[in-house]
Amino acid sequence: MKKITLLLLSLFFVSMNLHSQSTATYTITFNSIWNTTDHTSVPGNAHWSRLVGATHNAANQFLQLSTNATTGIKNVAEFGSNAVFSNEVSTAIANNQADQFINGPSLGTATGDMTISNLEVTEDFPLLTLVSMIAPSPDWIIAINSYDLFDGGNWVSTATLDVFAYDAGTDSGTDYSSGDVITSPFQPVSMIAGAPINGNKMGTLTITLESVLSVPNVDLFKNIKVYPNPSRGNVTISNPTSIELQKIEVYNILGSKVKTFTKDLGANTSLNLDLNALKKGMYILKIISEDNKTKTQRLVLQ
Repeated sequence: MKKITLLLLSLFFVSMNLHSQSTATYTITFNSIWNTTDHTSVPGNAHWSRLVGATHNAANQFLQLSTNATTGIKNVAEFGSNAVFSNEVSTAIANNQADQFINGPSLGTATGDMTISNLEVTEDFPLLTLVSMIAPSPDWIIAINSYDLFDGGNWVSTATLDVFAYDAGTDSGTDYSSGDVITSPFQPVSMIAGAPINGNKMGTLTITLESVLSVPNVDLFKNIKVYPNPSRGNVTISNPTSIELQKIEVYNILGSKVKTFTKDLGANTSLNLDLNALKKGMYILKIISEDNKTKTQRLVLQ
């Protein structure tokens, strides 16, 4: 029974390490249908600011209905200015919550297309958010929020989404060319159901999968050695390439974690583990890097 349990435990850890990551390439096109029939009127200087956004890993990272707009979204909605929103994305990237700022094209007319080509999306950051200012307007935008391109573990091959207008809740103007009327206090982002948009869609967003590249995880730990093995309790981990380590976990034959090392790991080229307090038998060492990559190693204590 113990041999079977150990085999299953080992196969579990191996399966974690052999998982492949894939990157998908997309073409994304927004087609505007801004018109007088659906949207009451169209101003003479009607246009769209750049279609900007991000790919990220947490829903509602940059935009959420019924929640106040961030400063970045406010600036896009009121001025078509993307600088602060870009900074918000950069902060999310630094916190491992996003992986890219999308700086798409603008459109100088009421109707037409804005296309983002060769957008590379990874499994780790599959959610898509896009915004563009309806211009001129007080603080109105179109938005796609946290659309999952890797839905259910499969890349979306093609999709056509209706795109609607939203009020950022920062300016109380009522028409396309209303003067600045600062909303105080700011109100949550909401869909525009009344005049002049009338709740009608502003266009469609077409998502087309162009290609998928599957790349097996590179074994960053191939140079890490654990010795002696078998051991009488004092174990050395050789880390010649100075991989930044987060922690080392020890599991018994039943899969229970019995020891964790987190202190003084870092990028040391050699680490000493004191396992003398553990009983003799089979164990699994799980070595975890700062970027959450893992290596597992069977260890015998005798």
